[in-house]
Amino acid sequence: MTNNYHVFAGNPLDRGEAERRDEGWIIDRTRDKSSKFLPLRDLNVLVSDDSDRSLAWIGPDDFDGIDLDSRFIFLGSMGGSAHFAIDVSGLDGSLGQLDLSGDRRYDDARAATVYLSGPEAGILAQAKAQLDWNRRHGFCSVCGHKTDMGRGGQVRKCPECKSQHFPRTDPVVIMLVHDGDRCLLGQSRGRLSRMRTYSALAGFMDQAESIEEAVRREVMEEAGIQAINVRYHSSQPWPFPSSLMIGCHAEAATTEIAMDNEEMSDVRWFQRDEVLAALEGKSETLTVPGAIAIAHHLIKAWANGKVE
Repeated sequence: MTNNYHVFAGNPLDRGEAERRDEGWIIDRTRDKSSKFLPLRDLNVLVSDDSDRSLAWIGPDDFDGIDLDSRFIFLGSMGGSAHFAIDVSGLDGSLGQLDLSGDRRYDDARAATVYLSGPEAGILAQAKAQLDWNRRHGFCSVCGHKTDMGRGGQVRKCPECKSQHFPRTDPVVIMLVHDGDRCLLGQSRGRLSRMRTYSALAGFMDQAESIEEAVRREVMEEAGIQAINVRYHSSQPWPFPSSLMIGCHAEAATTEIAMDNEEMSDVRWFQRDEVLAALEGKSETLTVPGAIAIAHHLIKAWANGKVE
C-alpha cells in the first residue's frame, strides 16, 4: 500500500548519510552560493505570499555576517544543492523579519499544508521535527551538561560524559476497527471533543510491543472491544512534534462497547452509509477528520470497500 497521498510523506531529499559524517563538508555547504536555506521562526515556516504559495528558500547572502552555525540543520541534497533548515527565532534585523518584505511571510506548519505540494510538505515535516528536537535537547540527559550538535543536526554530543543523543520518533498506532457494515469511531478528551469530530482510535506504542499487539491493546483499553486480524494500511510522519502514525485496519471479534471514560468522551459504531456521507461533508450527525490526517484515509478505504 503506497502512502504518497499522505501529507508530510513525500520528502524528495537525499538525506546524505555519507555527507553527514564530514563536519567540514557541512560547514562548507552553509557558505556555498548554490545551497538553499529554509527559515523557521518559532517553528513557523517562511513561505511565498504570492500565487506560487510555496516554501520560500533563501541563499547565504541573505544572512551574510550573522553567526548562525549553531542554527543550521542539514536536511539533505537535491538537484546538486544542499538544503538546510535554519532557526531564526529571536533574531533581530532583516533575517528575523522576512515576513515584512511583502511577498513572503511566516505561516503555521499545519496551515501551510493546505497549499504546499506533497514534496514540499515532506521537507517541511523534516525541517520542523529536526529543529524542534534540537531546540529541546540542548542538554545531556545523562549528566546535564550542554550538548553540541553533530552530523548536521542528527545527533547531539555531550563533551563532558561523551554520550550521544539521537532524535526520537514516537510510534503511534491508529486503527479503523470494523464489523461488517459498521466501523468504530471515537472522540478523545481534548481537541477532537471540542471539534465534535469522530476519528479512528489511536495510541502510543509501548516498549517491547509489536504493532499488532499495540492495536489490540489500544482498542481494548479505549473501547473494550477485542480486535483481530490486524492489517497494516500505511504510515504518515506527523511532525507535532515528531510521531510516526502507523495506520491499520482490524476486525472486531466483540461488539459491546466498554469505553474508558478518563481518556475518551465517546465511542460509537457508525453505519457505512453515514460514514460515506460524512466523508462528503453531507452528514448532519457525523464529522470525520480531513485529508491531512491518516485517519481520514483509513476511514475512506473502509467506507469504499477497499479493505482486504
